[in-house]
Amino acid sequence: MQLKRMSYLLGAAWLLSVVASVAQTASRPVTVHLDQAQTKINWTLGGVLHTVHGTFLLKYGLVKFDPATGAAQGELIVEAASGDSGNKMRDGKMQKDVLESGRYPEIIFHPVKVTGAFETGAPSDLAVSGTFTIHGVDHPLTLKMHVVPNGNALTMTTSFEVPYVAWGMKDPSTLMLKVSKEVSIEISGTGTVEP
Repeated sequence: MQLKRMSYLLGAAWLLSVVASVAQTASRPVTVHLDQAQTKINWTLGGVLHTVHGTFLLKYGLVKFDPATGAAQGELIVEAASGDSGNKMRDGKMQKDVLESGRYPEIIFHPVKVTGAFETGAPSDLAVSGTFTIHGVDHPLTLKMHVVPNGNALTMTTSFEVPYVAWGMKDPSTLMLKVSKEVSIEISGTGTVEP
């Protein structure tokens, strides 16, 4: 009977140590380096006659956050001049008149807070709040992210709207061609994790 009780106590102690270890690992600060080549940034601009689809390229991506407090830092940088819709004339107008990428070469997101439980071994839905800088102006932005870890890597997806006209950029609409005053952005990224 005593042997059985001792076995039970040892088993309970082992289980508690495993739970404590997992909790400690989950609460350690996490650093994610996004892979430029495997991160896709797609944009969509609706219009009266047709919808335009395009891409941007990630220049740099690093996010550090503490799952215990939610505090985050880092930056995601996109080169404004990398905007590409497959039409050189249209893209030239976008670069010169709308984004003014000569004056404002980078589009940047600085995360400051992560809300939601980050699971190291299971998919998580997180809200990442921070500052989105475009056309030289800072805007508060919260990204809803779906994160799927896989060993020392993870994939993340998010989507959001950029009300570029309300944010001070030129409306490229003409008398004959009307386009939306918001651009839809979809991001799918892959990164390596340093726990």
